[in-house]
Amino acid sequence: MATRYSSSSGVLLEKQASRTKPPPMYRVILLNDDYTPMEFVVHVLQRFFGKSEEEAMKIMLQVHHEGRGVCGVYPHDVAATRITQVLQFARSRQHPLQCVMEPVGD
Repeated sequence: MATRYSSSSGVLLEKQASRTKPPPMYRVILLNDDYTPMEFVVHVLQRFFGKSEEEAMKIMLQVHHEGRGVCGVYPHDVAATRITQVLQFARSRQHPLQCVMEPVGD
């Protein structure tokens, strides 16, 4: 809320409600491949997305059976950071795991 005062008298001149709209949100999605072990995918979901073992298993199975699974929904910068972290972690362990984002609402 913006408030303006007169500098000389300290009198309230105007009070304006300001509303900021929430940032656009993005789904972070893991994509299936034929090489990355299921256990590694579960580990990634727990480490980078804070999933419980049960949640991670459910998402991993969705990735395995449906080809993709949503890890979470975040503002653009957070989603991009998570994707970078996952890709670097996977590459450093010789896994081709792919992680992408798409805008919510599509």
